[in-house]
Amino acid sequence: MNQPPGLRERKKQRTRETIARAAHELFAERGYYVTTLPDIAEAADVSTRTIFAYFPSKEDILFSDFPLMKEALARALAERPEGVDALETVREFILSTVGTEKSELDEQLGHCIHNDETLRSHLRARLAQLEEMIAPAIAKDLDASDNDLRPQVVAASLTAAFNVLSEQGRSSTKPKSAAEMAALLDPVITFLRGGLDALKTA
Repeated sequence: MNQPPGLRERKKQRTRETIARAAHELFAERGYYVTTLPDIAEAADVSTRTIFAYFPSKEDILFSDFPLMKEALARALAERPEGVDALETVREFILSTVGTEKSELDEQLGHCIHNDETLRSHLRARLAQLEEMIAPAIAKDLDASDNDLRPQVVAASLTAAFNVLSEQGRSSTKPKSAAEMAALLDPVITFLRGGLDALKTA
């Protein structure tokens, strides 16, 4: 059973959230590039040195929610029920994120990222990190070693699908419900599962 975080951890978490919130508001108001770390420190009422205790870089503040998403996906893969493969787990994970109400600030940050090619490339690089979790889960489904090429290929393909869906999520026709997202996602999952079945046979 997980123990609730102590007072020290709660204070650290609040400080981290305060820094991220202050930075995100500045990014939305002024733009990512013109906002400096001293600006963020002043808005969050902390020192620049304190910022580095929580975030290695300004980019890490912009994508401060990514580690939480990555941790949640890792937990979903690790705790998936017997008989549920990695592809289905990732599918359900993606669908569970659709339809949740986003704040105006979240929407502004999303536009900030997706309207800038450099920031989009940074987002793609972070999504690529998901391969490190997905490939071992697929290897387990195949009863293969972690360095087997097959699960790595499927994980890379699934990560590419993440990127495409992320781009579509900012379009004017973005899916507004789990059913609409499933209509986009399920052909990809079917394609990958077909390839995975062929790899199992091979």
